[in-house]
Amino acid sequence: MEAITPVYNFSRTTLRMAVGAMFFMAGICFASWASRIATIQQNLNLSDAGLGGVLFALPVGLMCSLPFSGWIITRIGSRKLLISALVVYSLSLVSLGIAQNAVQLIACLLLFGFSSNAVNIAVNTQAVAAEELYQRPILASFHGLWSLAGFTGAAIGTFMIGKQVIPFKHFSLIMALVIVVVIFTSRYLKNDKPTSTGPVFVMPDNSLIKLGLIAFCSMICEGAMFDWSVIYFKKVVLAQSALMGAGYTAFMFTMATGRFVADKFAHRFGLKRTLQISGMLTATGLLIAVAFPYIYTAIFGFLLVGFGVSSVVPLVYSAAGKSKTMSPGVALAAVSTISFAGFLIGPPVIGFVAGIATLKASFTLIAVMGLCVTIFATKAKI
Repeated sequence: MEAITPVYNFSRTTLRMAVGAMFFMAGICFASWASRIATIQQNLNLSDAGLGGVLFALPVGLMCSLPFSGWIITRIGSRKLLISALVVYSLSLVSLGIAQNAVQLIACLLLFGFSSNAVNIAVNTQAVAAEELYQRPILASFHGLWSLAGFTGAAIGTFMIGKQVIPFKHFSLIMALVIVVVIFTSRYLKNDKPTSTGPVFVMPDNSLIKLGLIAFCSMICEGAMFDWSVIYFKKVVLAQSALMGAGYTAFMFTMATGRFVADKFAHRFGLKRTLQISGMLTATGLLIAVAFPYIYTAIFGFLLVGFGVSSVVPLVYSAAGKSKTMSPGVALAAVSTISFAGFLIGPPVIGFVAGIATLKASFTLIAVMGLCVTIFATKAKI
């Protein structure tokens, strides 16, 4: 893959399209996994608590990636890291489809989590570079493409389930798509140079930690929706088989839509106000789904959650990329690792709480995390 010679004389529009394609591929990888969790749970005969324990391998893999990703991006640049990490990400997706037991699935999820964090840091660093060329906020639109990919991945997953296609074949098709797109698109990414030979890990300053905590709470909610929305509709809403993915689809639709308008909304109303409203929408939507666990009310609640979480992460990442104390790659490594840990911690926490109490209790706890976004944004100096 690295034999491809990068093109240097391309326009900012070409760079934006290339980065957007990488966001889309990253999103479709994760959504493909999320859409088949219930199938894999059934195939491996895992309980809710057992699934929660297995899913905990994802944040463990991410945390193992913490010192590596921040270090390697300063050595080889975000372009090379993105190319290699995205290919590994797609390969690890296929491995999830061939796991025969919980132990194998845990091992595969460790690699999936490790590579996902590397992709996340590298692709957002490329996005910050593109945003600098435009001299206006565009990072949320990239995350909108990630969400649109999630919506697409959910639709593909629903089709595959309906046709009874096994996860291995489903994931193999996605891997082939990712590799083809990487081959044809990677030459148009920014070929940034190594920037540092400093220590492996640098402690982020207080401003970056605060940004990370805001995104952490929001991504707990986001991760819960990805991994448990279908199961919630199956076990709590008692939706028919054809409608079990309706809540997830509704969530993905409004999250994608919200990200395409987030930049303009934040420019008009300010970052603090946007984050405050986002947290309230998230909490309200989850509480509606818990208090009224019926098909239409739950779908409406999930629609609100999608709007709520849509703007938090891209706006936080954009702010982090403008850090005056760290390079964009290192700052994003710090903030995205804190926030993405929430994305991956949320699902196993739901499983553990559901095993002790109920899924409704789990989703109530996640609603509190949405409220924390509003609280932390109110106290932060942003």
